[in-house]
Amino acid sequence: MNDPDWSLYRTFLAVCRTGSLSGAARDLGLTQPTAGRHVDELERLLRRTLFTRSPQGLMPTDAALEIRPYAESLATTAAALLRQVSGATERVEGVVRITASDVIGVEVLPPILARLQAAHPGLVVELSLSDQVEDLLHREADVAVRMTRPVQDALVVRSIGEIELGLYAHPDYLTQAGTPETFADLSLHRMIGFDRQTAFVRMAAAEMRRLNPGFSTVEEIGWHYRTDNNLAQLAAIRAGAGIGFCQTRLAEREPRLQRVLPEVRYPLPSWVAMHEDLKTSPRCRATFDALVEGLQDYVSAPSSR
Repeated sequence: MNDPDWSLYRTFLAVCRTGSLSGAARDLGLTQPTAGRHVDELERLLRRTLFTRSPQGLMPTDAALEIRPYAESLATTAAALLRQVSGATERVEGVVRITASDVIGVEVLPPILARLQAAHPGLVVELSLSDQVEDLLHREADVAVRMTRPVQDALVVRSIGEIELGLYAHPDYLTQAGTPETFADLSLHRMIGFDRQTAFVRMAAAEMRRLNPGFSTVEEIGWHYRTDNNLAQLAAIRAGAGIGFCQTRLAEREPRLQRVLPEVRYPLPSWVAMHEDLKTSPRCRATFDALVEGLQDYVSAPSSR
């Protein structure tokens, strides 16, 4: 059997993600017939049927599900190789991939990265927004902003300090529902929080109770607006849907957000990390340093209220 070209696997992964040839072609900048030929050629070379048609689109077969992890591994390796080759000069240029949480990536990083690229026009930034920890050791990302301390060996890690969280609400909501004055009053309000009790949520709730004795446990809080997406929580607070946690620095930018129970605080320790092998890479080092400096400024900026 001839070895399939990488481009065939790339199209295969795109069809898996999008569920259609048209979606894969759009993502990859191909024509739909070309995407179809790639799938047909891969099926011929592997001697396996990879997709079946259904009302929901192209559904991967068992054979496709078996090879998908290996194809994704190839994609990760190919992306890391491209970033390494593109940055293999002394100039700060090429591709650098950054991973961060959605709120940090949308609300905090843009001005930091804009300054970085203004100083280094040849630098191409890929920003992956996810609360999932991408593996730096396997080069799924070059530089990471993390809200939990990295414990893997072979990483360069810098603390950026603590990002404080507090309880906030829109004034329109407080006008309608009243302003809570005690922990017990929160039970009378619409609370915005997480949909699932993940390990991080349970850990944060335990630390919250340690810092703020009397605060309810996760089980006791009557969450009325539930979403695991931090940006969706922030949007709900801004829209007046209820009371929820927000970074104090973000809330200070918005005069229409009001802090409630100011004594309730949760310091979220934060770090910037990268693989130690990348510390000699000009593009990664420049990005790492810019993120550390910009985020430390963000954390330590004097309160505007």
